[in-house]
Amino acid sequence: MSADIGKISPEVFDSLILPRLGAHRPEVAVGPQHGVDVGIIEIGPYALALTSDPVFVVPAYGFERSAWFAIHILASDAVTSGLAPAFLSIDLNLPMEMSAAELETMWQVIHQECEKMNTAIVCGHTGRYENCSYPMIGGATFIAMGSREGYCTPRFCRPGDRIIITKGPAIEATGIFAAMFPKYIEQELGGDLRREAEKLFYQMSVVEDALAAAAVGTRDKGVSAMHDATECGIWGGLVEIARASGLGLVVHEDEIVVSPAAEAVCRLFSIDPYSSISEGTLIACVRPHAADEIVARLADAEIPASVCGELLEAGRGVSVVREGHARDLVHPRVDPFWEAFYRSIEKGLS
Repeated sequence: MSADIGKISPEVFDSLILPRLGAHRPEVAVGPQHGVDVGIIEIGPYALALTSDPVFVVPAYGFERSAWFAIHILASDAVTSGLAPAFLSIDLNLPMEMSAAELETMWQVIHQECEKMNTAIVCGHTGRYENCSYPMIGGATFIAMGSREGYCTPRFCRPGDRIIITKGPAIEATGIFAAMFPKYIEQELGGDLRREAEKLFYQMSVVEDALAAAAVGTRDKGVSAMHDATECGIWGGLVEIARASGLGLVVHEDEIVVSPAAEAVCRLFSIDPYSSISEGTLIACVRPHAADEIVARLADAEIPASVCGELLEAGRGVSVVREGHARDLVHPRVDPFWEAFYRSIEKGLS
């Protein structure tokens, strides 16, 4: 079994997790798949999209920012179903050192963000315990709800679907570096770029991206599948979509939107932006007729995006083209952000 930091490998998932999924239930329309953000349950005319993740809170971000990030990590996976967020179940296993004021700040932000998304918090558990520590202070399940004909998932992808990517690479990596090491970034890159990098923190969500795209319609009306480019970034997300859909794809690196701040910060910390964690970057597969309208709707929401690739027939492989030269695209497997992040902490950067 792999001991790599971060998510388990596809091999471990396929050999250990996938063969042991409890009872078969006919309501399960989409079960666990590596690289697919949600499971889908169909009940009568409705579909429920479920996703579970840690509650990830980093006090160094400040409790307001940290709580915003925690809730949007959860919601971002749910909305890749194309359905609207609806319900939240949350378990908080709090460190003993967390103060009442910090808990109140965190919970108030979670409440406010759920209100904005029209999401009800329906159940959970809250307590303080020894041996619980930041950043993972519990877990939660987010549920989106809509018509059973309204969700999207990689099985609806078709050769010829266009690939749209929002915001560009390394949004999360840059936002976290800017939150943790602002003095170093300003010293090396200047105050203007440090401020631009800090703005990316509040772009670490695909809630607006996914809902704007899905408003055009799903499946043959528009969006066939969506994926939040988290660990291993855009390159990892593209390979995961190809694997989950059973198709090939080609993406043109030169046509992907890029934040200058993300590019500069990744260069400063010596990591590849396209392989780095990028919560907030949406990868959407869409029918050709809907691609331009989706990009326009994203622009109306002030979300930069571009059509930068295409799904291909099965067996065509996964490739990336840069400056006219194509190469095979393989999954990075280990996200370079984590080593750079902990190395920077060890150096005492701030």
